[in-house]
Amino acid sequence: MNTIKEWLLEQNATEVECLVPDITGNARGKIIPASKFLKDKGMRLPESLFFQTVTGEWPDDDQMIDLTDSDMILKPDPHSIRLVPWAKEPTAQVIHDCFNSDGSLIDIAPRSVLRKVLDLYAKKGWTPVVAPELEFYLVQKNLDEDYPLEPPIGRNGRPETARQSYSIDAVNEFDPLFEDMYDYCDAQRLDVDTLIHESGAAQMEINFEHGNALECADQAFLFKRTVRETALQHDVYATFMAKPMEHEPGSAMHIHQSILDSDCKNIFSNEDGTKSEQLYHFIAGLQKFTPAGIAIYAPNVNSYRRLMFGDSAPTNLEWGEDNRTVGIRIPSSGPESRRVENRYAGADANPYLAMAVTLASGYLGMVNKLEPTKRATDDTSEDPYTLPHTLEEALVLLENSAELKEILGERFVDAYIAIKRKEYKTFFQVISSWEREFLLLNV
Repeated sequence: MNTIKEWLLEQNATEVECLVPDITGNARGKIIPASKFLKDKGMRLPESLFFQTVTGEWPDDDQMIDLTDSDMILKPDPHSIRLVPWAKEPTAQVIHDCFNSDGSLIDIAPRSVLRKVLDLYAKKGWTPVVAPELEFYLVQKNLDEDYPLEPPIGRNGRPETARQSYSIDAVNEFDPLFEDMYDYCDAQRLDVDTLIHESGAAQMEINFEHGNALECADQAFLFKRTVRETALQHDVYATFMAKPMEHEPGSAMHIHQSILDSDCKNIFSNEDGTKSEQLYHFIAGLQKFTPAGIAIYAPNVNSYRRLMFGDSAPTNLEWGEDNRTVGIRIPSSGPESRRVENRYAGADANPYLAMAVTLASGYLGMVNKLEPTKRATDDTSEDPYTLPHTLEEALVLLENSAELKEILGERFVDAYIAIKRKEYKTFFQVISSWEREFLLLNV
């Protein structure tokens, strides 16, 4: 706390946003005066914070939580403190971990789930290194949810109507927005790297520098918040929906990952630079546990529109080298930077949970010495679809995966499934425009 106190005084901060990433990946918490924050002996919030659906409802199955709505003890992570660059007054933001009264981590908090997986790696002397790639769309403001989304109007006065993959000029159409975005990222020490235009209309991708998994998850969490705020300041929306527009590609969060040993050597490479057995075991773990992990990589009903109808989304469990049609890709690289790219997660996934599941899957593959299928060398995008078709189907697979339940935490998995089943039920109650158009007078 002394480090935080010194930092707050140095920055002349008047307020502190105490952030807790929830199950969806949004910021919950409290905003309090800096003077009170420094005097506070421990902020508290109810554990039910992690048991709320995206619509603000509560699951029908509540047996895995304390119905007395007991408080958690929140402790700030000093490494996560940053300024809120768009605030009018000097305002700090700091991400908190959540604890029980006995000092143990709250096991259903997303940050705790990732920490649990990283502890398993640490016991083996391994350190995961990750780098997320996060796609998103800029869209015109949409005040009527029944009206389809449209690309925003750029500097030339026109919305995009054609595919503009990797176009510099198309990115420059929104230069003022992205200049502010980069300034905000710099002020928050977010290690964003390359910005490119993806294949969708006003669809962008930001790449992060590789680093510590928890820190990268924090950065992805803060980046989403930053882009939404920047877009609003420029009178447009930024959305991380997996499939926001019917005829445009979906948005993903690809996760690159490698593992270092205690000597900081990449265990995916042998001494002579060849691919190690650990690399193949890691791939096999992803192949075995991805079907159950899809419930977390694709956490919303909209997510499956990306997987089933997206132009570049993976459709099966194939793996390959320098092949973007597979779900598990080994990018072309030297032995020191050899890594695995998981292409299943949508941009709508909670970054903490997505990283926890991909690392848990690879871990289980390595410790159990699983063997992958034969490497795919051709275009697999037209191969049969073998992933879950709906959130409901994916949740059944997760519920029946004893290995993932054990490594992620049984209470967390049970709570997550209860939340998502409630969301699916709420969604299924909505009568869509398609039903009104084709069924109203025809059945």
